[in-house]
Amino acid sequence: MNRLSTLVPLLASAALLMFGNGLQGTLIAWRAASDGFPAWLIGLITAAYYLGFAAGCFHLTHILNAIGHIRAFSAMAAIATASIILAGMVVDPWLWLILRLVSGYCLAVLFAVIESWLNAKVENSVRARTLSVYRYVDLIANSSAQYFLPWFGGETFILFGISAIAMSLSLTPISLADRSSPAPPDRVRFDLRYLWVTSPLAAVGCVAVGMTNTVYRALGPVYCLGLGFTTEATAWFLAASIISGVVLQYPFGHFSDRNDRRSVIMVAASGGLLASLLLFFFAGASVFLNIAGVFLLGAFSMPLYSMCSAHANDRAGPGDFAVISAALLFFWAAGAVAGPWMAASLMGWFGPKSMFAFTAAVQAVFLTYTVTRKLQRPV
Repeated sequence: MNRLSTLVPLLASAALLMFGNGLQGTLIAWRAASDGFPAWLIGLITAAYYLGFAAGCFHLTHILNAIGHIRAFSAMAAIATASIILAGMVVDPWLWLILRLVSGYCLAVLFAVIESWLNAKVENSVRARTLSVYRYVDLIANSSAQYFLPWFGGETFILFGISAIAMSLSLTPISLADRSSPAPPDRVRFDLRYLWVTSPLAAVGCVAVGMTNTVYRALGPVYCLGLGFTTEATAWFLAASIISGVVLQYPFGHFSDRNDRRSVIMVAASGGLLASLLLFFFAGASVFLNIAGVFLLGAFSMPLYSMCSAHANDRAGPGDFAVISAALLFFWAAGAVAGPWMAASLMGWFGPKSMFAFTAAVQAVFLTYTVTRKLQRPV
């Protein structure tokens, strides 16, 4: 069950899903900024997606238990596709806020289906490396989506249509996959306490990742426009923040499978902190330094979710992978709701550079907590 070939349909569906979702997120942020929406409103629209995501986490174990993984995936992908099409048809900030809320709810279930299915298929000895491959798929799909903005422009319906096509096609591989889908979750009730007891570090880590990684990906277009970057430079900035995750994703996963995961998490958090400080103090308005800095930030920050997820799933029971996935995604979404809104507010008050002061502060707190946990529990 650990052979990668058995995971190909899941990874193919994930790639299409992440491409469509990543393109839509960038497109809406860029279109909102170019249409003159205020930074606080863009941050609110962004936060609405993650608020919907958090709401989806509450219900996903009930959904999976009632109709199973494949049917849940099909229903939510269809609704998410419809929300993308409607967003392209009507450009209105308050409608977009509602649609992003709906989209977030659907994506929570979609990602939980894929992640719980993956975790059910692998053993602890290769868990972080398998999740690293999953993150590679995420990074490649999202980074390739960024180049569609300068190629097609964001002023027409074309990119909304492409996003909707990718989202709907994500149904095909998972529907044609083998029949070994995971059993419905043993715990139907949404249980945050179970994750906290199992791995408090994973819970705090997912909040920190949600507060930081979503900020420079969701508000990147606002940041770049604030510094006067061209559309092409903005696309390179966003792509660099995503592509960079490929560099250290698998090496971190490999070392965390063989060593104390917390030590590797500390290294990654330290690197992310230093990269944030570099961007805040030294990058200025230089396109090159900003792209280089966000590349370093993504390289160290992107692997954190996979390692936190592996740390929690190492301790999960066979029927609890969906519950762990739901709780991990909820904590991530909670951070993602607060992060963009707080960062956007700071950007409105102090300028675009304050975005990276925010990410540095969050990473410093998480690093301190990780060190504290390791001192309290050496093994």
